[in-house]
Amino acid sequence: MMETPQALAGLTVLDLSTRLPGPLATLMLAQAGARVIKIERPPGEELRGFEPRLDGLSAHYAWLNRGKECVALDFKNRDDCALFEALLGKADILVEQFRPGVMDRLGLGYEELSPRHPRLIYCAITGYGRDDHRSHEAGHDLNYQASVGLVGSAPLGARGVPTLPPVLLGDIAGGTYPAFMSILLAVLQRNLTGRGQFLDIAMARNVEVFTLWTTISGHLTGHWPQPGAARHTGGSPRYNLYAARDGKLLAVAALEERFWQNFLEGIGLALAPGLEEADPQRVIALVAERIAAQDAGTWLARLEGRDTCCNLAPEMAEAHAIKPSPAMASGLPVIPLPVAAQFTLDDAPPPVWLGNRN
Repeated sequence: MMETPQALAGLTVLDLSTRLPGPLATLMLAQAGARVIKIERPPGEELRGFEPRLDGLSAHYAWLNRGKECVALDFKNRDDCALFEALLGKADILVEQFRPGVMDRLGLGYEELSPRHPRLIYCAITGYGRDDHRSHEAGHDLNYQASVGLVGSAPLGARGVPTLPPVLLGDIAGGTYPAFMSILLAVLQRNLTGRGQFLDIAMARNVEVFTLWTTISGHLTGHWPQPGAARHTGGSPRYNLYAARDGKLLAVAALEERFWQNFLEGIGLALAPGLEEADPQRVIALVAERIAAQDAGTWLARLEGRDTCCNLAPEMAEAHAIKPSPAMASGLPVIPLPVAAQFTLDDAPPPVWLGNRN
C-alpha cells in the first residue's frame, strides 16, 4: 500500500521569526510536511541560550524548532544576501516577526520581494499590525491582552489588582494560530490565482475575539462588568472555582440549568427560589461553604455519573502527575499540537544547525 503523502509536502518555508509565535506556527507547518529553513541572526537566536537545557541546547528552542533546518545569515553581508535571494527563489512562504519597517529597510519587504517572487506568501507577525498607530511600539503577550481589556477584566488578586494571565494567549492564539490558518488559506488561494500575498498578523487585534461574550453584551446593553464579575470570570456561581476541605479546587462550569440542578443535587444544596438571580454572590458563598466541608475526592465520587460539568482543577505539576507527558526519543515532552493527529509527526528530529554562512 502506498504511503499517504503529508499534506504540505513540497512546500518550502523561510522562517525569520524568533521566540514563540512564529516558530510555533512554522513547527506546525513542518509537522504537516513542509520544509522549514529557519534563518537566524549570527551567531544564532537568543532563545538558544534559555534554560533548561537538553544536550547543550535550550529545551524550548529544541521543542519549537524540531524538524527544521537552521542557518545564521547576516543581511548586511553581501554573500549572505545572495544566499538568501537564492533561497527565496525556491520558497513558497516567508514568515517574519520584526516590527513594521525593519524588513523594508533591509530591502526585504513584501513590496520589494513580490515583483521578483510573485508566488511568495509573506506572513508578518507583529504586535499591532503594520497600519495601527501603535505599530512601532514594543510589546509582549501581556501588553496585547491588556490592550483589548482581557487583563483589566480578570479576577482581582491579593493586591487588589487583576491577576496576571496564566497563559501566553497573545503569542499563541493571537500570533501562532492566525498565522498558521492564514498561511493555509493563502496557499489554497494561490492554487486558484497563481499569486502569493501579504498576511498582516496583528496579535493584539487577533485576541480581541476572546472578548466577544462581554463585548456583545456591553455594546448592546451599556453594562460592562467589573473585574471578576462577568459570567465567565467569577460573577456566576455556575462558573467558578471552589476549594474543598483538603485545599484542592473543583472547577464548576454548570451553566445550563440541567447541569446546575444536577450539581446542586449532588452536593446536597437546596437554594431558595430566585436567590441566584437576586444575589449571585450569596449563592457563591453557599456553594463554597458546602464544598469546603468535604475533601475533593469525596465530592468527585458523589458527582460521578451525574453530568455536572465539574472536575478537579489541579496545579500544573499535579496535572502532569495525574497524566504524565510521554517523552520523545530526544527526551523532550510530547505536547499535542492543535491539529488532527494525522497531520503531525510522532517524533520529529531535532533542529539541524547548518551554521553561519558568512
